Amino acid sequence: MDSTRQQKIGRQIQKDLGEIIQRSPAVTAGALVTITRVNVTSDMSLARVNMSIFGGPGKEEVLKIIKEHKNELRYELGQRIRNQVRIIPELQFFIDDSLDIIERIDNLLKQ
Repeated sequence: MDSTRQQKIGRQIQKDLGEIIQRSPAVTAGALVTITRVNVTSDMSLARVNMSIFGGPGKEEVLKIIKEHKNELRYELGQRIRNQVRIIPELQFFIDDSLDIIERIDNLLKQ
């Protein structure tokens, strides 16, 4: 169970990182990237970022590009949240395909 502080920092990271990624066309490679969830560890040293990716060269390719720019994204995030946390968390990125599953189920139900 996440503490209130973990949830608050997770929501802040989700909001700020989403804005940073949307304003960086080199990072998204023309795809629409949405941060769906951020889980922060109890010591605030690691943030697991789940994202959905639409369009572009492919989900795995966009994920690879984002991982290559991880340090720049962490720096930009640090500039925004440095007054709220002592340690800027390391970022781990994962593809969240729950939206694809929901869409697939919805299409099956419509048939």
